[in-house]
Amino acid sequence: MSLASHVRLMAHYNQWMNCRLYDACQSLSHEQLTADQGAFFGSILGTLNHLVVADTVWLKRFAMAADASPVLAPMQNCPMPTALNSLLYPDFDALRQRREELDQLLLQLAETLDDVALQRGLAYRNFAGLPFEKSFFSLLMHLFNHQTHHRGQATTLLSQAGVDMGVTDLVAMTPEWPV
Repeated sequence: MSLASHVRLMAHYNQWMNCRLYDACQSLSHEQLTADQGAFFGSILGTLNHLVVADTVWLKRFAMAADASPVLAPMQNCPMPTALNSLLYPDFDALRQRREELDQLLLQLAETLDDVALQRGLAYRNFAGLPFEKSFFSLLMHLFNHQTHHRGQATTLLSQAGVDMGVTDLVAMTPEWPV
């Protein structure tokens, strides 16, 4: 499997899981979504907002690169979040809409990338202003891994509320061998 094929698989898995997660959350009341349950970002809504914040940060960094994919143009004028715990969307429906937009953007980005583009470096600064340059492929994998990590936290909170997410493993979308 090429790097580009793996990125496309991860983008589809990411969208699939986010859709399932938001569908599961739909059954909860606003009070249940916003209750501080002692998670790293407090509530389910806080955790889901963090994922939107982090994806916005990374997509904006990707969009500002000199060789950025044109599909990332909408991110260039998007404001950069100022904190990883920002509650950008206190309303669940607005948050879901933004999540769907970001997932669609990730799918479109994945379709534009080839192995050469993925092996380039990407220079960026973190929130403290420190400069870094890392492999674009590694940064995309970080974005998807970060999503998986915090979705795991959200599914735990859902489980505690009596909502079963069912299968969440990437293997459910992994093609059979040989490809």
